[in-house]
Amino acid sequence: MNKITKIWFILLLVIIYSVSNAQSQMSPLGNYVEILPSDTKEDIIKKAANVTPSAKQLAWQEMGFTAFLHFGINTFSDREWGDGKENPQIFNPVQLDAGQWVKTCKDAGMKLIIITAKHHDGFCLWPSDYTEHSVKSSPWKNGNGDVVGELARACRDQGMKLGIYLSPWDMNSAVYGTEEYNNFFVHQLTELLTNYGDVAEVWFDGANGEGPNGVKQVYDWQRYYRTIRELQPNAVIAIVGPDVRWVGTESGYGRDTEWSVVPANTQDEDDISAQSQQEAGTFRPQVDAMAKDIGSREKILNAKRLVWYPSEVDVSIRPGWFYHSKQDSKVKSVEKLLDIYYSSVGKNSLLLLNIPPDKRGLIHENDARILKKWKESIDKTFEVNLVSGAKIKAKNGQNGSDLKKLIDDDYDTYWMSEEETQAIEFLLNGEKTFDRLLLQEKITVGQRVEKFKFEAKIDGKWNLISEGTTIGYKRLLRFPEVTTTEIKLTILQSRAAPALAEFGTYKSVNIKDE
Repeated sequence: MNKITKIWFILLLVIIYSVSNAQSQMSPLGNYVEILPSDTKEDIIKKAANVTPSAKQLAWQEMGFTAFLHFGINTFSDREWGDGKENPQIFNPVQLDAGQWVKTCKDAGMKLIIITAKHHDGFCLWPSDYTEHSVKSSPWKNGNGDVVGELARACRDQGMKLGIYLSPWDMNSAVYGTEEYNNFFVHQLTELLTNYGDVAEVWFDGANGEGPNGVKQVYDWQRYYRTIRELQPNAVIAIVGPDVRWVGTESGYGRDTEWSVVPANTQDEDDISAQSQQEAGTFRPQVDAMAKDIGSREKILNAKRLVWYPSEVDVSIRPGWFYHSKQDSKVKSVEKLLDIYYSSVGKNSLLLLNIPPDKRGLIHENDARILKKWKESIDKTFEVNLVSGAKIKAKNGQNGSDLKKLIDDDYDTYWMSEEETQAIEFLLNGEKTFDRLLLQEKITVGQRVEKFKFEAKIDGKWNLISEGTTIGYKRLLRFPEVTTTEIKLTILQSRAAPALAEFGTYKSVNIKDE
């Protein structure tokens, strides 16, 4: 081989390696991956960077924030948790208007409504064939009403998605605490998933107390999950479920560092069924939802498998989850809800806000008024991206990726760096004043960014404005007003070449409660 041939051969090898390396960084692994005994630390980090959401998880994440409606027998008994001994005759929401519920939530920007079809007291908001403890035994509509049915129709009419909360704990059922109860529960689950059209989310909590016989139930979760996958294959299963996890608190606040890719360990690490459950879509990771750190390098390097398991933040607009008239003056303020929004949606989570209908069967005027002003504040704040029209400078992205995709207001497009660290400079279209920063990773490529900083050039020098760790689907940062013509985002650490979908700066607009 002569010298020229050797040079060309070496260049060819370099090109092949570069293309192969780029492709390896850009090849999604799906929402689950096994860690092999032979994997190095570098292999594990690369695998974590390429775990991506399933189609249903992505659709769920893109909703941003959704509604929870706690409504039932507790609304009329003025309790938070019933005991299953309530008389159905007290349930009578004579002005019930599911259309008003849906319009109120839709006007607030929510995309889905989850209804408490059955809470722990066992009272069913639909006329179940498997119990008399339901709306059919109430005076409402002479026992011919169906709350779930009315909500499902209103959701379809107004283009909203429907979600179902069904409590596995049932303090009314005589068979709770026996194997027969699992049959009973699947029957009720089947009714809800076959009679009301498309269901986008099924929400389970982990409450597991005693029934009338003084015995706790052993829930057949795998059977429940299989039923949902068969009847509503596009529905995500949360919170005790394989698709979405609880953030770990009901305060409305997520973690500053929120990873969607987490270790997917099982209670029994010798359980060989984990892979088969994953293939069936019924594998539920064992995650300490309340831990401060669940997805750092330290955590994933000790994992046996990794899974895309995003965070949902649930909180009520009132102190309680069900309606209580004494709390009419205690609806959270616009300022408080905005703080929750930035601390949930703005920290790579989905916000699930509870808005409990009152005894009339309506969302109370105080709640509706606050929601309207909250939405107006969000809309006005993020109406104009002040980076629009900026000149952008950075090292070339992969495959000639266009930097303008960062500010095109289109999540489906993205810019991907060639390297794990990267500085992106923006020369703004004139002097701008702002106090909010929006960042989004293209999570169908993977969640990768581990540390970043945001700077503005003031008096000819770069000044640190804000900094953070994870980005994920969406990161929103707040800081004192900045006026400048030049800004810079620096990715300081990433698990692989970052793929950024959106970048923007905004000036906040806060609407007062009154």
